[in-house]
Amino acid sequence: MHEQSTFGKMNWDVAVIGAGPAGMMAAGFAARGGARTLLIEKNDRPGKKLNITGKGRCNITNDMDIYDFFDHFGRNGRFLHQALGSFSNQDLRDFLRKIGVETVVERGGRIFPANGDATHVTIQLETWLRAMHVSFLFDNAVISVQVNQGNTQSPFKITLLDNEVISSRCLVIATGGVSYPKTGSSGDGLRWAQQLGHAIVPLQPALVPLKTGGDQAKKLQGLPLRNARIRIFADGKTIADEFGEMLFTHFGVSGPIILTLSKTIVKNIEQGKKITMCIDLKPALDHSKLDARLLREIDNHGKQQFHTMLKRLLPQKMIAVCMEHTAIPFNKPLHQINAQERQKVIEFLKDFRMIITGALPIETGMVTAGGVSLKEVDPKTMQSSILTGLFFAGEVLDIDADTGGFNLQAAFSTGRMAGLHAAQCSQNLSQP
Repeated sequence: MHEQSTFGKMNWDVAVIGAGPAGMMAAGFAARGGARTLLIEKNDRPGKKLNITGKGRCNITNDMDIYDFFDHFGRNGRFLHQALGSFSNQDLRDFLRKIGVETVVERGGRIFPANGDATHVTIQLETWLRAMHVSFLFDNAVISVQVNQGNTQSPFKITLLDNEVISSRCLVIATGGVSYPKTGSSGDGLRWAQQLGHAIVPLQPALVPLKTGGDQAKKLQGLPLRNARIRIFADGKTIADEFGEMLFTHFGVSGPIILTLSKTIVKNIEQGKKITMCIDLKPALDHSKLDARLLREIDNHGKQQFHTMLKRLLPQKMIAVCMEHTAIPFNKPLHQINAQERQKVIEFLKDFRMIITGALPIETGMVTAGGVSLKEVDPKTMQSSILTGLFFAGEVLDIDADTGGFNLQAAFSTGRMAGLHAAQCSQNLSQP
C-alpha cells in the first residue's frame, strides 16, 4: 500500500515514524491540531502488530480505575500520570466509539472490540487518520534520522531506504521495541534516539514465556490452569506471589500470570539466582481442608483405585504426573492409602514445583522492557528534554506493564499526547 507522492519535495510540520497504536494516535492528533502531518511505516499497512494483540482480538485497555493503572507499570508508572490523566481508559473507549469501534468488558476487566476483531480497530483508526488529512508513506523504511543544523524551520532530516529525504519541523518516534520483529519492531527508533543524544535503558524481555527444567511441562503441554496461585522463589527467597491463569507449553510455561511475573524472574536469572516456581492447584483449600476432602473420598469410595480419585481432583493430563510425583500405584485401592501417602498428594496439589531455567528470546516477548530513558522525556508533553521538536510515544519509551490492556492504553495515551504537543511545537517553531 505504498502511496505515491512528492514527499521529498515537502517540508512537513510533523513527521511520525511508526504506524502502530502510538504512531497512529500521534499522527491523528497532530493533524487535528492543525499540523501538516506525515505518517511513515516500513510495512505495507498500519497496525501490523496491533492486529495480532490479544490473540487477534486486541485487548485495548482495562476497566479498572485509572488511578490503579500506575501500579501495573512498576517503578515507571508515575511517568504516565499526565498521559493517562488526560486520556484515560474511558476517554479511549469514547474515542473508539466515535470512530466506529464499540467495546466490551470481559473477565479481569479486559476491554476488547465488541466484534472481537483487532483488524477492525486498525481499519477504523486508518479511516479516522484519512479524515484528519494525515498523509501516509507505507512500505518504505527509514534508514537514518538527522538534525539539520541551523535550520529552525525544518530541523529534522529523515532519509528513506529509497534515498528520498523528508524534512520536518517536529518528529515523533513511535517505532516500538524489539518484540515480534516480523511486525516491524526492530529497535530502529532506539538507535536513532541514541544517535540524537538520548540514553537507552538496556532492553530485556517483558511479558515473555518461560522455559522450565525436566520434562514435566512437555507432559502437560497445552493444559491451562484457570485459578492457580503461583509463588516464585529466588535462591529460596519468595520474590513473587500471584493468582491467575497459566498455560503449560512444550518448553515450559506461559499464560497471563506467567507473562506478568516474567520480567521479575528474568532479572533474577540474570543475577545468577536459582528460580523455583511453586504452583498451588487448590488455592481455595488449606492443607487441613484438603486433607479432610481426601479422607471423605477414601471413606465414600474406598474400593475405587487411586487414579479414579485423581480424576475428581485434577485435569486428565496431570494425573500421570501426580502418580509419578507421589509414587503411589495407580490401581491402589483408596482404603489402602495411608496418612503419609495422603500428605504426598496434598504436597503435589499445594506445592507442585518446577525449576525456571530461562526465558524465550526477547523477540518473542509481547513487550520490551527498557528503551528511551524517561529522565530525558517530559511526561507532560512526551517531548525530548535534549532536543526541541523531538517526541517519543509508546513502547520505544522505557515503559512496560502487566498483561490486561495496560500496555496498549499507554501507547494510545502517550501517542495522543505526543501528537498534540508536536502540533503545538510546530506552530511555535513556525513563528519568526
